[in-house]
Amino acid sequence: MSTNLLYLGNGRKMQSLAKLDDRFESWGMSVDRRWAYNGDFPASLDGYDGIFLSGSPHAAFDDVPFIHREHDLIREAAEKDIPMLGICFGSQILGSALCGRDQVFRRDFCEIGYKDLPVNEAARTDRIAGNLGSSVHMFVWHNDEVRAEHPDMVILASSDLCPNQIWRYRDQSIWGIQGHPEITAEQAPIWFEENRERMVQDGGDVDALKFSANEASEAKTMLTNFAALVKSA
Repeated sequence: MSTNLLYLGNGRKMQSLAKLDDRFESWGMSVDRRWAYNGDFPASLDGYDGIFLSGSPHAAFDDVPFIHREHDLIREAAEKDIPMLGICFGSQILGSALCGRDQVFRRDFCEIGYKDLPVNEAARTDRIAGNLGSSVHMFVWHNDEVRAEHPDMVILASSDLCPNQIWRYRDQSIWGIQGHPEITAEQAPIWFEENRERMVQDGGDVDALKFSANEASEAKTMLTNFAALVKSA
């Protein structure tokens, strides 16, 4: 029997440069691609074994119809105990839906660059973060972020500027990742160049970022571990 993953595309394009939906398929899952940004949602969550939530140019607190709909879907999925993973905006809307809309806020300045994120002790036994060492190298780029103080959040990794880089909701199979483990070393320079103007505006040195682009392989184990967990559920 096939494993069915609901892939919610929250960006201006259904498929991002990272093509993570294709990678989920290559890891043995049937992927139902839904362009949530354009209002495309399934009528029911029946039959889905897992859900992935992508990034977005929007904030989780924006008053936009698809964001309200996605909040409802997340809460329903949590009640049904469907595993979920969100990256960047995906992490933020998980936090907003499950822990309150005031859980997401806009920073005074952007956090951008490749960073070594200290990993907390709670990650050692976590089902997707358990392969991480004492720190994990990953590219981060965000103006919005999820607060770290909520009692239903288990913080798995942080940075010097953001105390909630990777988190889990309670003991459920629900995770948020603020950074971008999905971006490969080959894709990163293309992404940086395509977003040069915005990255410079956000304080990034695009040429230095392109030079330092790397695979961040350890961070990617969270993606493959999530896929394996969904397949085994």
